[in-house]
Amino acid sequence: MYRISELARKVGLSRSALLYYEKLQLINGARLDNDYRVYTDKDVQRVLLIQTLQAAGLTLKECKACLDAKIDRPLLVNRLQALDNEIEQKQHSRKVLAALLGEENHKQWHENISQIAPDAHLDWLMKQGFDEKEALRLKWLSKDMNEHQDYMADFMTVFETLDRWGPGSEAETLKALNAIPNTCSKILEIGAGKGLATTVLANNTDAIITTVDNEQAALTRLSERFEQDGLASRIVPVCASMTELPFAEQSFDLIWAEGSAYIMGVNNALQQWRSLLEKDGIIMLSDLVWRTPEPTAEVKNFFKGEYPDMQSIDMRVQQFKAAGYEIIEHFSLSEAAWQNYYLPLKERANELLPHMPDSNAITDILAEIDIYKRYLGEFGYQMFIAKRC
Repeated sequence: MYRISELARKVGLSRSALLYYEKLQLINGARLDNDYRVYTDKDVQRVLLIQTLQAAGLTLKECKACLDAKIDRPLLVNRLQALDNEIEQKQHSRKVLAALLGEENHKQWHENISQIAPDAHLDWLMKQGFDEKEALRLKWLSKDMNEHQDYMADFMTVFETLDRWGPGSEAETLKALNAIPNTCSKILEIGAGKGLATTVLANNTDAIITTVDNEQAALTRLSERFEQDGLASRIVPVCASMTELPFAEQSFDLIWAEGSAYIMGVNNALQQWRSLLEKDGIIMLSDLVWRTPEPTAEVKNFFKGEYPDMQSIDMRVQQFKAAGYEIIEHFSLSEAAWQNYYLPLKERANELLPHMPDSNAITDILAEIDIYKRYLGEFGYQMFIAKRC
């Protein structure tokens, strides 16, 4: 026989908890003449059984129902499903924490956050100690805080010998330039890279061209090329972030951005850059778009991770209008423009692969090229020429 305090010690519960058990009639102690409650070994075992049922997620009232009558099977099925859901959530939580500690791959986590909270994702990366340039590269390229430096070293090794870092051609840059109705004298080129588009702009206008890129090495090479061509006096290279351009409002009559606006988000770019244009100024912006309403599952899943904000042509046109622009013309880049990019890139990646067989950067580049080869036509680059209203 056990008094209530003895029972409490034996089963690891408080006296008040056992009194609550009494109230719910989970246990029923016998009262002695002196009004003390006493319990038997049967009561001990009943409490231990209740604790086992509670550990399975049942409430005390549900425990009583299971003890006093036949098991309520639907109730247990529901509890099992709830427990499975909780376990799944806990496993997900563990993976996130392990990824942040460098114990698991970051890539999926970064891709998911970029889809649901792209701006907050970038801010968070910068709070982890990355400057804006490296945070943007991590967001779009390595997607792994723990291997970012190695990834970017390999990535730059691949691209250091290549002039073109994205699809394009001199002919289609000129086609877009010829669609501009105004004579432009003050051009801002954002994401100039090594200056392929800059050359077309310089050779076909008399404008002063301010070229912006956040990679100083690319701007240095651009300046060297224009020095050799005798055009350096018309080029003003500026190493800066496209998100914080150091220019006064209405400083330019043409903004040129081939394949670069996605880095900060096309909507953000349209809104932030608009104030830099004079009234009736022109923006030429190219972007990767869907060219079919129902892309193949494989290519859709690929770009869900690589470019979650990819839109249809019609949606981009609507976004231009909503941001205060009037579309003048838009057209798709040709397959030749893509070949100008991915054929030299493929050759370079395959050249390096035997020497860098474990490179994640090269693996990602070759996977991207394979998508281009098999699905180009379901997506493509679109050149948009629009006037500030």
